[in-house]
Amino acid sequence: MLEIHQFPCLSDNYGYLIHDPASGETAAIDTPDDAEYLKQAAAKGWKITQIWNTHWHPDHAGGNEAIKATTGATITAPAEVEKTSPIDRVVSHGDEVALGNSTAQVIDVSGHTNGHIAFYLPEAGVAFVGDSVFALGCGRMFEGQPDQFWASLQRIKALPADTTLYCAHEYTQSNAKFALYADPDNAALQTYSEEIDAARARGEPTVPMSLARELATNPFLRADDPAIQAKWGGSTPVETFAVLRAAKDNF
Repeated sequence: MLEIHQFPCLSDNYGYLIHDPASGETAAIDTPDDAEYLKQAAAKGWKITQIWNTHWHPDHAGGNEAIKATTGATITAPAEVEKTSPIDRVVSHGDEVALGNSTAQVIDVSGHTNGHIAFYLPEAGVAFVGDSVFALGCGRMFEGQPDQFWASLQRIKALPADTTLYCAHEYTQSNAKFALYADPDNAALQTYSEEIDAARARGEPTVPMSLARELATNPFLRADDPAIQAKWGGSTPVETFAVLRAAKDNF
């Protein structure tokens, strides 16, 4: 049974360590803050043996070299991470990565950046999605195109509905405000938003999140929903998604 350790770092990032007790291996999912990752691993009595990067942005791969220098960890990443640090193994859609006896499937979720990937561990029922999708949101489209990003979200939507999604930032309250603007009559979304506000008032994280709940409430995953299309326009889900993403950028 894998152990997942989540902790806050930088201003609004979440760090993740995955530990396999049987092998003693530990993977760092992204490396926004090398000092905090090393501190958290030491506190758990774990040694980081692998780094799995989702994309190249410095708040995801900026700690690679320092952690590798300290631990000797191997870096597995999409080719775009070479902008930030050297890579030991380049992976892309359809590849697999092992941590002990557990296997993660690499999924192309590009759009936020070109080359962004997610790591899906089917036996654990979890996916580490970086900045591709957030609770009630999705990443800003820095490099990709709407059709590319929508195809990526389709791959996430195709995962089993009981999958738990681990995204990289605590953006949920601001995402909820836009989601309610985009889809004001969604009762499930209204309930979700109230729970988010209560959790944050208690100082609790809103991540990870349930894919099933996101499918019912996240407007970006619902760009193919007739009600969303009727409100926001677009003759195809890609066009509706593009309108929603542009609206969020200016919200």
